[in-house]
Amino acid sequence: MPLRLALLALLALGAPAAAVSGQSPAERITAGDRAHEARDPDVALMHYEAALAADSANYEALWRASRDAADLGQAAPTAGRRVELYGLAEQYANRAVAANPDDAEGHFARARALGLKALTLGSRDRVRYAAEVREAALESLRLDPDHPGALHVMGVWNAEVMRLSRIERFFARNLLGGRVFGQASWNEAVRYMERAVEQDPERITHRLDLARIYMDVDSPDRAREQLQAVERLPITDFNDSTYKREAAELAERLP
Repeated sequence: MPLRLALLALLALGAPAAAVSGQSPAERITAGDRAHEARDPDVALMHYEAALAADSANYEALWRASRDAADLGQAAPTAGRRVELYGLAEQYANRAVAANPDDAEGHFARARALGLKALTLGSRDRVRYAAEVREAALESLRLDPDHPGALHVMGVWNAEVMRLSRIERFFARNLLGGRVFGQASWNEAVRYMERAVEQDPERITHRLDLARIYMDVDSPDRAREQLQAVERLPITDFNDSTYKREAAELAERLP
């Protein structure tokens, strides 16, 4: 039986996983962090969930579980599995915010989970999530103005709104109640994403999305600089191999 299934079987029998293993929630979180750093989010998530089996309101385990569920969702082989994992990431993030509303990581985890979920939906359905994504990211930035992940979410949020057609944006603002759409701009998309790169220049996903935005605003030379940086950067995150492949494909489309 796979390790994750064995853990779920223990939980179904009512035995707290941390107690069965003899490890405390803190030890489980440390083990999860090691697995995350080794780019194994499946094992990391298992450890965080084991910590939560013993301490269901453990903030550190909750936002980390949301992070790794989202990572797994981005690499999921099917749309159904992707939606399932994004939903799990959203649940853990909501619990993290409830457990500790005064820390930036929980709000960022919520913004990211909601944003990824929204990207799986059609233009009309995305409107329902737009305000929540923006609100969660801005709250994270209120608590930590230099949080690179929250800066990234705001950059992508502005870009995704601007990528809608004028008719879609008008429909969203005036008929679906998405008035926050009127606050999006390409200038804000560039500003937020450039700040994300400035705060965490080694993170491949920041530079890839900045390159995409530069292409949207017809700045191919600046996009090329970011894609060349992606090529040089080492792989440190679970999805970095995918990001590098996407960057290479994007570079081929540059004029």
